Amino acid sequence: MNPPSAAPASARPRERRQRVQAAETGTAILKALGSLGGRASLTLIASHIDESPAKVHRYLVSLAEGGLVNQDTSTQQYFLGLETLLLGLAAMRQADPIRMAEASLIRLREELEVTCFVAVMGNKGPTIVRFEEPGLPVTVNVRVGSVLPILWSATGRALLAALNDREVSAMVRSELQAATPAQRALLDADDPIEVLRQSVRDAGCASVRDTNLPGISAVAAPLYDYTGRPRAVLTALGASGGFDPSPDGVIGQAVRREAQAISRMLGYTANR
Repeated sequence: MNPPSAAPASARPRERRQRVQAAETGTAILKALGSLGGRASLTLIASHIDESPAKVHRYLVSLAEGGLVNQDTSTQQYFLGLETLLLGLAAMRQADPIRMAEASLIRLREELEVTCFVAVMGNKGPTIVRFEEPGLPVTVNVRVGSVLPILWSATGRALLAALNDREVSAMVRSELQAATPAQRALLDADDPIEVLRQSVRDAGCASVRDTNLPGISAVAAPLYDYTGRPRAVLTALGASGGFDPSPDGVIGQAVRREAQAISRMLGYTANR
């Protein structure tokens, strides 16, 4: 008995393309369900991804067999299944903002030759947890473990704009009470906290020049998770003479871009 002949070589690339296209369609359907609130009719899903209902139905049957989607028998709507939930939980467990920011820190350090770090909100204030320096580092007395002020550092201001917690408010009031006349002059006289918070939100990042450390400027942007809560702050700093801290400058744009990319990896979708 002769062995079955292998498929022609010309057919194999076509089969691979078909498999890739099938995976892309299945992925598009799952994404559509996610963007439609996790539950939708066959017609709405098909319209969302611009495919025929018949084709989408075939894929939904396969996805249902794998536990990735389910169908509500009373409404006939499809919704994300248990396996999708388990995949999401596994992804969330890996959503460590410090680890996910490592590539961004290296890019900022190497492409812009700036000192950069990631900070999180600690019980005493914004605390540096990851730090990168260029080949010719700027001499600053901050390192991993350093706690920064909220009102006078770019890192603190980025957190102030993103958080409205009672603990943060208490820290801000304490800093404001201890502020020198020169520091107070940098803030709005009538509503210093809210005006500062809104200005950072409008710019998409916080920027300072010589307000925390003399001769040092910085730009910072928050890193948001899938709930919309800030998990950390990405900051770049340098000597004021050669560092442009303006939000629309090269450094400001780079910090915002990297912060948005990290936030997307953490599941944040508002900046898409």
